[in-house]
Amino acid sequence: MNVFKRKKSVTILTESQLSSRAFKDEAYEFYKEVRKSQPLYPLSLGALGKGWLISRYDDAIYLLKNEKLKKNYENVFTAKEKRPALLKNEESLTKHMLNSDPPDHNRLRTLVQKAFTHRMILQLEDKIQHIADSLLDKVQPNKFMNLVDDYAFPLPIIVISEMLGIPLEDRQKFRVWSQAIIDFSDAPERLQENDHLLGEFVEYLESLVRKKRREPAGDLISALIQAESEGTQLSTEELYSMIMLLIVAGHETTVNLITNMTYALMCHGDQFEKLRQQPDLMNSAIEEALRFHSPVELTTIRWTAEPFILHGQEIKRKDVIIISLASANRDEKIFPNADIFDIERKNNRHIAFGHGNHFCLGAQLARLEAKIAISTLLRRCPNIQLKGEKEQMKWKGNFLMRALEELPLSF
Repeated sequence: MNVFKRKKSVTILTESQLSSRAFKDEAYEFYKEVRKSQPLYPLSLGALGKGWLISRYDDAIYLLKNEKLKKNYENVFTAKEKRPALLKNEESLTKHMLNSDPPDHNRLRTLVQKAFTHRMILQLEDKIQHIADSLLDKVQPNKFMNLVDDYAFPLPIIVISEMLGIPLEDRQKFRVWSQAIIDFSDAPERLQENDHLLGEFVEYLESLVRKKRREPAGDLISALIQAESEGTQLSTEELYSMIMLLIVAGHETTVNLITNMTYALMCHGDQFEKLRQQPDLMNSAIEEALRFHSPVELTTIRWTAEPFILHGQEIKRKDVIIISLASANRDEKIFPNADIFDIERKNNRHIAFGHGNHFCLGAQLARLEAKIAISTLLRRCPNIQLKGEKEQMKWKGNFLMRALEELPLSF
């Protein structure tokens, strides 16, 4: 499939196309075209129904704060209209704040946000630095590493596991389960496989929660269990769903941020050298990396609760809205020379972490992890370079994320 070259004949994009590696390879070119000619692009999302892809920055800002759009489809569909669950284990893992609307969203967010305050995040700095150094200690003698497997994945998963109170030996399981959770495929064989994996995840959470009930500690899961035991703050389904969300969101975005930023630096030698010579540009470089290769490419779905008009098109009740953060962050009307990677970019108003009520709770943590990870990498491996041609690097076929399969580096 070549989405971009076929754009004149293709009037609707499907979920499988949006999830394909081919689309990821062409996405920026495709987004540039539709921002100009068709900023409200029709989608066919299988069991989810009809949808629209949003590509412009101003539209994204407007819709991310629009109260006519809901994250919880129960606030849109009547009992008779309610769609059947695509997965048997869906209900056990979807009752979290990312899929909720006020006032439920406020209640759920309040339960965890104290763990992500500025003061709490800064207290993790020494721990994150130790993890970064320990991971590089393992690979530096080899003069080679796959950044994804050896560094970008283990660093944030260790951090969030310790915050939650999860045994580190289980972290590789989370990688498989996370992929099943963020895989939007409605292909029957994929649905069956993902449902099996999510069933494993639910069983794991049940076992973990039983253990935490017997042996509570000073970790975030123990705090959530306490909230559940009080009865009015958290149901059992919400408990499992929140733990799942914190595990997945607590590392997926940061894995991609660290990997995509390193890849961008490897592909832009002048910017890489500038950052090596001027490490005080690190914060600015991180913001530019978030804009240039946004870790979350597409938002999770929003349902239209009330019809409205956008660009002369009626958005009907029950229509799905999906916003391309990646496209909004390349909008030429907002970002001059949007396709240029510039670590000194001024007024960088990217929305890589979203906007409005659902702005990413872990944004500060992700930024700190990336700052320590990239700074340590450049300091300890100043001659680092891409092993192979940049054209050989493959983006994963994934609906939500912009993620590289691997990033081989030599130093």
